[in-house]
Amino acid sequence: MKPGYFKPWIKDWDWGIRIALFLILVSPLMQLGLFALTGSYVVAYLGAQPEDVSFGLMSTYAGIICTLPLQFRLVRYFEIRTYLSVNIILGILLNWVCLHCQNVDLLLVIRFFQGNLVGSIIVSGLILIFSRIPTHRAQLIGAAVFYPTILSSIVIVALIAGFVLDSSEWKTIYYSLMGIQLLSLLIILLMLKRSSGHRRFPLYQIDWAGSVLFACSLLSVAYTFIYGSKYYWFEDSRICLSSSAAVVVIILFIYRQSKLKRPLIHFAVFKSVRFVTGLCLLAIYYGSKDSINLIYSYAFGILKWSPLQVAILAMCNLAGLACFVVISTKLMLAKKFHIQFFLVTGFVLLALFNIWMWYVTTPDLSFTDLLFPVFLQGAASGILFVPITIYIFTSAPGFSGTSGIVLAACTRFTALLNSLAGFYNLQLYFNQYFKEGFLSYLTTENQNTIARLNTYRSLYISKGFSAEQGSGLANAAVWQNLGQQSQLLTNRAIFMTFALLLVATALLSLIVPAIIKTWKYWLSRNRTVAGNI
Repeated sequence: MKPGYFKPWIKDWDWGIRIALFLILVSPLMQLGLFALTGSYVVAYLGAQPEDVSFGLMSTYAGIICTLPLQFRLVRYFEIRTYLSVNIILGILLNWVCLHCQNVDLLLVIRFFQGNLVGSIIVSGLILIFSRIPTHRAQLIGAAVFYPTILSSIVIVALIAGFVLDSSEWKTIYYSLMGIQLLSLLIILLMLKRSSGHRRFPLYQIDWAGSVLFACSLLSVAYTFIYGSKYYWFEDSRICLSSSAAVVVIILFIYRQSKLKRPLIHFAVFKSVRFVTGLCLLAIYYGSKDSINLIYSYAFGILKWSPLQVAILAMCNLAGLACFVVISTKLMLAKKFHIQFFLVTGFVLLALFNIWMWYVTTPDLSFTDLLFPVFLQGAASGILFVPITIYIFTSAPGFSGTSGIVLAACTRFTALLNSLAGFYNLQLYFNQYFKEGFLSYLTTENQNTIARLNTYRSLYISKGFSAEQGSGLANAAVWQNLGQQSQLLTNRAIFMTFALLLVATALLSLIVPAIIKTWKYWLSRNRTVAGNI
């Protein structure tokens, strides 16, 4: 029998509970969106570096992931109403501290603890969702509800931020978030019982030390990859120290988990070929999905759109995601299609999105030019995520507990790290490559270069600048055009790289199951023939 978490006045009101749970989940997820969207203001206000903003985001994710295995134990010990209330109150206090924080290093520490609280509230919200769903459908519907909520909350934050930043300072966003957290606290107190009647599991044999090692490994890996390029990798003692710490801590963590009776992560799950395959598919999906960030960066940097305009474009992506999550979930519940259908369809659509953007990327795209491909990318995400997630969860052995969820979260952590650090290094390489190609044509013997410089020079002189100033501004304009064209070609190269990867993944998803099935058929046939002989 499931615990009774909800008070009598609301327990039979399904839509009331759905709206309330959505609002409770939105507050921690908006916290994540807030970290991503206030980065430039943190740089300006605290004098931070862009790498500090990226590391702050990864620190938050590390805080979420390292606390996930513990949360499923803590939620089964404490009353969920009290547990949620305490976490939200602590979240409000930490946001207040962030408002008055003047030190970048302290802010990074706070972000880690905010990640702990976000993980606590998310797990509690998922437990409440699962309590309203039949057990055999809980994983499927939970994933279908939770993932769109994550993306929608970030887009909602972007919309709110767009309105707020146009009319007031960035700190107002924090006040708005604290208001939403207070609303969530009020909903929790009004909706949930003091006692749910659930069986309390004692907090024994919890691997607190393993959780600390896990957090240290995630943070040291993130620091190495994010700051590596800035400090010229192993030429700097800080990168040598962080990378050495990452190796040592990971080895200690794996050794400790292999010796414990109740580890945080059962590494025996990697003996399941299906589970490893699911993680690989999830990594490819997450890594390729983040190519849409190039579109948003393009709109900000080249098209000079406002945050509100970019958020509206992201809403189109969210619309495609929401529509096709519903469709894919219903098809999976009806069991009309094998997972192979979702994989091939989703990866092909993602490949089409990248090919489309490779083909149309120019310095002057309009909203309508980006509308359909961005919607298509959201549709592909809606088709892929829930089937891949369910495939991972069902492939994990029964003894592994929450290992599947934690490792899936680690996959997202790795993909996000690749998006922040890997994309950065990839863009550095391609930008340098294309700039060197352009520089071979920027000579005084090249008539096109001379004509362009003369055009700019004449334009600036006609605006009232002196001949010397006009020449300097003309050279700057040519260099600006060179940088813009290099970035556009870099984006195209990355889009094509992902398109090839996704096409290969779709082909493998189509061919490999058929090869395995044929191989098993011939093996069984040969055994039958041998038995008859």
